[in-house]
Amino acid sequence: MIKHTFGITQEPFHREQIELLSQQKQAFDIIKIHSQHGGFSVIIGRPGVGKTVLRQQIEMLNKERDCVVVSVSHTMHTYLNILKQLAESLKLEVSMHHLEKEIIGAAFQAVQERKALYTLIDEAHLLEMSVLRKLRLLFERFPKKHNLVLFGQPELLYHLSMTVNADIKSRITYSHTLVGLNDEDMTQVILTELDAVGLGHNTFDEAAIELILRQAQGNLRLCRNLCYGSLVDACRDGTRTVLTRHVNSVLVQPHWRSHEELIKQQLAS
Repeated sequence: MIKHTFGITQEPFHREQIELLSQQKQAFDIIKIHSQHGGFSVIIGRPGVGKTVLRQQIEMLNKERDCVVVSVSHTMHTYLNILKQLAESLKLEVSMHHLEKEIIGAAFQAVQERKALYTLIDEAHLLEMSVLRKLRLLFERFPKKHNLVLFGQPELLYHLSMTVNADIKSRITYSHTLVGLNDEDMTQVILTELDAVGLGHNTFDEAAIELILRQAQGNLRLCRNLCYGSLVDACRDGTRTVLTRHVNSVLVQPHWRSHEELIKQQLAS
């Protein structure tokens, strides 16, 4: 609908290729450096601040000849199931009894081929500490040219800071917290998306942008979702400019309502 209404070939705020913001680019560059000497990196941030985009950018390194990227996403699984994911990502077909040995062998094979090895674990705050400790012992047997990167919410760092987990925390070589964007940076994100697909900056009315910024509160994902939903509503309305009424039309949807508002609504009904 958006492409048809505006006569464009890509939909803004819904593109597969998203450029890294400055704080993501900084973390990306340092993670690459740590992979050369053996790293254990931790990327912390609230939902929607850009961890997923950063992880996807690192995963893109797998297309380069000198990199191998292994990604684990189902972190609520047991240690054995995580090993299975690692083996699958490394394209290994081996019995359960030899999983660790073969995974370590594949890692050394990659380094012998002069490749940097990255292991990414998403939603690491959901990992049981006992599982993370086993993974730490496994990766200590990996070659030095390897970077283990944990992505998680702030409670991950809280758990790692406990005295009982000092053996894990002491091995962290790099950590970074992705924070919410200020209004100026968020506005630039919106304008950059419009530029990327060939839309004018006046596609969003100034008052509509102010309302979006106020509701997103620095959350990159919420901003993108709200902008995209507002564009859809503008197209349904037969206009090529997003106004505050289009943004408000999205904000009345139940999932945008606060917990307190939903309770009041339920009591009133």
